[in-house]
Amino acid sequence: MDVRDAPEPPRPRAGAWRRLARALAPRPTRGQLIAGVLCAILGFGLVAQVRETHADDLSSLSQDELVRLLDEVTKRTDSLEQQAVALRSQRADLVTGADSERAALEAAAKRATVQGILAGRLPAQGPGVRLVLTEPGPHLSATLLVDVLEELRNAGAEAIQIDRSRITASSYILDTADGVEIDGVALRAPYVWLVIGDPNTLVPALEMPGGALASVRGDGGGTNLETMKHVVVDAVREPPSDHYATPAPSPPADSSGD
Repeated sequence: MDVRDAPEPPRPRAGAWRRLARALAPRPTRGQLIAGVLCAILGFGLVAQVRETHADDLSSLSQDELVRLLDEVTKRTDSLEQQAVALRSQRADLVTGADSERAALEAAAKRATVQGILAGRLPAQGPGVRLVLTEPGPHLSATLLVDVLEELRNAGAEAIQIDRSRITASSYILDTADGVEIDGVALRAPYVWLVIGDPNTLVPALEMPGGALASVRGDGGGTNLETMKHVVVDAVREPPSDHYATPAPSPPADSSGD
């Protein structure tokens, strides 16, 4: 039998091929679809991030862009440094001004205290002496009391009180028919003096031979002088108001610059 005369094998039909393709085709499930969508979103985010990072990378900038960026940073740094210098200067001025103002206020308060004590407007305390003068049958004269007062002042007494009368620069002592009057107030013996000052100076000044206390004793009066570590002068007086004198205006400042 000739080979050429043998019958041909049957060819598969087109429908069979389609059935085979459908059988071999993948059939994604719902979970696979969701996973695919998530992977796509993640990939898109990664690509966007890489592009942004790449755009921000200084290595991708041109030389002109780098020079401009450096110039901006330098200007910003200089501006911040100038602000810091200005703030430090303001702080120094504020501190100096506060210190100067505080020092001026302290000095003014100290002067006011000293002037208040000298004028008798403020009470005072400190070391000093206590002197008690008694008188004989006749009254002690105002002259003797003034002598004692002057010796105390010459010895550096800073505050003096006789009984309840505060002694100031304007105080006066007068003889009256009933005794002694100090600043218009009649006093009676014994006269109690409270004096603030250096006791080591006050006592020798009062006890010096031929001094005021010696004169008091010579007229028959008694004296009792004791040193005290703490004397309180609490009698005060208000200075009288000036009827005629007023503060003069400040002289104009010299603007010549010489």
